[in-house]
Amino acid sequence: MDSFNYIVVGAGSAGCVLAHRLSTDPAIRVLLLEAGGKDLNPWLHIPVGYFKTMHNPAFDWCYLTEPDPGILDRCLQWPRGKVLGGSSALNGLLYVRGQPEDYDRWCRLGNPGWSYDDVLPYFKKSEDNSRGEDKYHGVGGPQKVSDLRLRRPIAEHFIKAATEIGIPFNEDYNGSEQEGVGYFQQTAYQGFRWSTAKGFLRPAKARSNLKILTRAQVTELILDGKRVTGVKYRHDGEQKSARADAEVILSAGAINSPQILQCSGIGDPAQLQQAGIETQHVLAGVGKNLQDHLQIRLVFKTNKRTLNDELNNPFKQLIVGMQYFLTRSGPLTLAASQVTVFTRSSETVERPDIQFHMQPLSADKPGDGVHPFSAFTSSVCQLRPHSRGEVKVESPDPLTYPKIYPNYLSDERDWAVAVGGIKVARRIAEAPSLRNCIIDEYAPGREFQTDSELLDAARRHSQTIYHPSGTCKMGSDDSAVVDHQLRVHGLEGLRVVDASIMPEIVSGNTNAPTIMIAEKAADMILCGK
Repeated sequence: MDSFNYIVVGAGSAGCVLAHRLSTDPAIRVLLLEAGGKDLNPWLHIPVGYFKTMHNPAFDWCYLTEPDPGILDRCLQWPRGKVLGGSSALNGLLYVRGQPEDYDRWCRLGNPGWSYDDVLPYFKKSEDNSRGEDKYHGVGGPQKVSDLRLRRPIAEHFIKAATEIGIPFNEDYNGSEQEGVGYFQQTAYQGFRWSTAKGFLRPAKARSNLKILTRAQVTELILDGKRVTGVKYRHDGEQKSARADAEVILSAGAINSPQILQCSGIGDPAQLQQAGIETQHVLAGVGKNLQDHLQIRLVFKTNKRTLNDELNNPFKQLIVGMQYFLTRSGPLTLAASQVTVFTRSSETVERPDIQFHMQPLSADKPGDGVHPFSAFTSSVCQLRPHSRGEVKVESPDPLTYPKIYPNYLSDERDWAVAVGGIKVARRIAEAPSLRNCIIDEYAPGREFQTDSELLDAARRHSQTIYHPSGTCKMGSDDSAVVDHQLRVHGLEGLRVVDASIMPEIVSGNTNAPTIMIAEKAADMILCGK
């Protein structure tokens, strides 16, 4: 059995950060295990490549949720990265941190050291922002963050329309104030995607004290009483083991991390028994508290040309390809969205509770081909949903996918926010700068008018934004899985470091917060905490 100081499970947004930071000390031996392969495919490095890599089993776990009553028993595809870089290698590249109040709430929920003032230095530490350094942003870090290299007139119309209904323009939603409308920043550099594999892992790969294994899927934790001493994993068709003298760190994500715990007999005893797994350690919260951002997609047909026209024309496709090849600009540099809005679903809300992702194109869902007409998409999601789901294994076979129950819109408090979000989207569309560009509301359609009809539209015309989190939540209550230092309650030698530790989902996209979590965790580990 190979022996290391630390074994990191999962080379995704968090795992690559940990491997880089821990292996800076040459005395520390680190093993990084990734179930997927290397990030060699060119589409993993072209920003718009997520249209090719999402739902592709070569790079994506290709999860599918169980039928969900809250969205009319629909099953949703949940892409999760299965490649070096994890989901940062196939996500929408959007760099969003959330609101300071999110982290202050984490702290008040019994997690000292996680306030906004505590975590801001770690956001800045990882960052190399093209705009330069200031109170809120860093330079020189491994994670490149840059402005968009593509802008389209319809996006300018959208921004102006939002300001016309009272939403302020905000150049930096990650700065002093999140509220407002503005362009996204993205995790890209000179026209290329900048995943954590590229930013954090590539500079560390040559270190002799870091061993990276791809196609190595962890199947079980090795326990000696109440101490985790290593892992079992499959590699090259064989079952192998590795020992961790210090710690095993699960960074496998909000689905895989709880799955590995449950398959190792760590979780809710009743649930484990039902799955045919012997309980080794009782932790009732494993797999519970699942949260995600559900986006309601409004599509508006326009009388102005959008990216649909460019992407549906073979001649223009050739021009787009040449533009990218020669200048690293144009539609192939497109992030998942161009414009974001953080605002309130009603005047009674204290802080922004909805977010828009505006795209100068339209499709039935992300990853599908664009519509054969000029249109743009205005997606709106609730930032802090009350609905909670769960991830649970139903088989002792660690290679069998767990069941995913999102329970979207299961909490009635989320209904009014969904309805309010659609109303705000329509108010933006009806503002002077935009209404003359719009021919028709293609989806959900003007036939949905009353609050009950709009809620039905939300159930019918919604998709995940791919932000699963919370399934190994941090805290000190009975449902918490890890403490404020991310150590698994009641066990030695085991931490969880990924989006699953979020007690509450952040008010925005989750990639940047996951990188921050790993930066802070690495610091705690290296400082002996």
